[in-house]
Amino acid sequence: MDSGFATIPGPYSRMRFQELVADYDEVMASSPGPDFNEGSTTNRLSGLLNYSSRFDDIFLYSPLLEASARLVGEPFKLSSLLARTLRPGTPAQELHSDLPRELEDALLVGFILMLDSFRRENGATRFVPGSHRWPDVPRDRMTDRRDTWPGEVLANGEAGTLIVFNASIWHGHTANLTTHPRRSVQGYFVRRSAQSGSNFANCLLPSTRNRMSQLARYLLSFRD
Repeated sequence: MDSGFATIPGPYSRMRFQELVADYDEVMASSPGPDFNEGSTTNRLSGLLNYSSRFDDIFLYSPLLEASARLVGEPFKLSSLLARTLRPGTPAQELHSDLPRELEDALLVGFILMLDSFRRENGATRFVPGSHRWPDVPRDRMTDRRDTWPGEVLANGEAGTLIVFNASIWHGHTANLTTHPRRSVQGYFVRRSAQSGSNFANCLLPSTRNRMSQLARYLLSFRD
């Protein structure tokens, strides 16, 4: 991933993917309590692992783990996993880096599972190849970070495709000009010594914890 990102086939068969999408829609429609957040352009839901075991397939996907191992270069763990729906008619996101310069030692590996096809017109993620190696961030160079950056690339793909990226890369979604939401599941892996975005050991239900494999328990940082 010299460019800082890649798109690969996702972990689901056609039938299981359809089941996953149904789970996603059901969970997002229920909008349960503190796990749900309605932002200015997106609806987000954390705690996905408590709602369906089908979401486990994402963070346990071997090609994703292999890519993360190469990028992190040392033992790592899951930091976060959430549902994210980009609402219709929303503007483009400003180009940004998920990893501020002052946190350079806490490498993040991001991933996005497309539940809908990603296209320019519905909010596909755009990346600036190679920018994960730059010492600055978009606000240092751009007056309007929603502008197109020369050489930026859209991560277009069919539903079920997985994006893997170095979170230092400059990126952001395009405007969703359609009348339909654009759905995805996204998350991050971090070094085991870094602080996680979610404390899975405390927030998962006993039934969720009990179903987890040894590998899953390791990635979720369970102590027992």
